[in-house]
Amino acid sequence: MPDIVLADTITKLPAGAAGNVVVSGSHGGRYCGYLAAKGQVAAVVLNDAGGGLDGAGRASLAYLDALGIAAATVDSLSCRIGDATDMMARGTISAANSIATGLGVRAGEPCRKAAERLRAATARTVRVEAPAETRSEIATGSMRRIVLIDSAALVEPGDAGQIVVTASHGGLIGGHPPAALRVDAFAAVFNDAGMGAEKCGITRLPALEARGIAGLTVAAMSARIGDARSTFHDGIVSAVNETAARRGATVGARLEPILRRWADGA
Repeated sequence: MPDIVLADTITKLPAGAAGNVVVSGSHGGRYCGYLAAKGQVAAVVLNDAGGGLDGAGRASLAYLDALGIAAATVDSLSCRIGDATDMMARGTISAANSIATGLGVRAGEPCRKAAERLRAATARTVRVEAPAETRSEIATGSMRRIVLIDSAALVEPGDAGQIVVTASHGGLIGGHPPAALRVDAFAAVFNDAGMGAEKCGITRLPALEARGIAGLTVAAMSARIGDARSTFHDGIVSAVNETAARRGATVGARLEPILRRWADGA
């Protein structure tokens, strides 16, 4: 029978995750579903990130259903996103795919109970194709590049000093400030995941402030989590740190014009 494995982020699964039930603090978007399938998990529980625009925070459920993998999400208001231990302690299930439902998982039950039910899932080997485009750039011809990445895990060393638009949630992974961003960018953007429990969906911002990085989040209902292009083109700013505010970013403003000004050196 599969064991239960905790992972604060699905982008860095611990050894032994394959074939087991993974409870991960990552959002439940399609890209995270892909990473769960790539990791050959028997079943997975993710955070619904407030649902968000087009229900993107739960998009992994249907994706994994089609692959024969049981999956569920917890309510972002019941526990901290990015914190698998808190999910197990306080998380409440918000939705499940048909395979998880068939194993008895129900909305409203504790995450811990659902994870135990998912131990009855059958581990299987699946082959998945990587998403067609998870990293791109906005052509500006300006002094700074605007880099679009669907997951903060895709940040590269060359992104230092640039404007990095991620579609990841804005919560600190495991509550660790160094994990806020891999490089010292000029600015970094995240999805607020509906703010969530204790407003944890914006906790990367103070950590970025301490490093002199302009940090912003966009409202989950304004842009699809897991989709950097939607973040850039559709996002409405929901929170900013002091550095971003000094540079002219304001809550309620459209993200794209702000970042284009910064790319031009303003």
